[in-house]
Amino acid sequence: MTAHPARGRGRPPAADRAHVTAAALRLLDEAGLDALTMRKLATAVGVQVGTLYGYFPTKRALLNAMAEELLAGCAETDETVPSERVRTLLRNLRTALLSRRDGARVYAGTHSTGPNTLGLTETLLGALREGGLEAVEATESAILLVNFAIGHVLEEQATTEANPDLPGEMAELKDAIQRGDYPLLTEFRVHLGETDYGRLFEQGIRSLTATLR
Repeated sequence: MTAHPARGRGRPPAADRAHVTAAALRLLDEAGLDALTMRKLATAVGVQVGTLYGYFPTKRALLNAMAEELLAGCAETDETVPSERVRTLLRNLRTALLSRRDGARVYAGTHSTGPNTLGLTETLLGALREGGLEAVEATESAILLVNFAIGHVLEEQATTEANPDLPGEMAELKDAIQRGDYPLLTEFRVHLGETDYGRLFEQGIRSLTATLR
């Protein structure tokens, strides 16, 4: 009789973790982050809730895994000029976060130690160092740039993804401006709610990387 390796107690195999993560991302797209609960995820996967905690002991651990999956391919760039390499990496990050409903909310505050996250960070730091920054400057710039991208997409998704209350909120904002003593806001209120987020993102990353080679 052929002996089979004994399965150790504790965490299920990595393939099962990947299956649960993929199911969580599908549920995220369908219902949004607020509706993503361990109970609903267990139902989607077809297991008991308690089983999920063998894969992910906390919801934060699940979000870390989801964030890691979001960043797949983000470190890839063919740019040879350091400043352009940095900008490409940030564009990759924005695209990745926008690829999933509430993607920026999922990613914000996570601390994945997976190869997608660490690979992006390593590549970004390398480009910043090649661009002329010392180690401390490069580290601080990397944090600033990533935080800019996350914050930008947070606002972008909050105003462009399905939000039935948004038209009413914008009308109320414009009325409040018109009633008050805000001459500059009054002049530009017609443009409120018509933001070109792609153009603003480009403007932001070029301003933040203007001193790089």
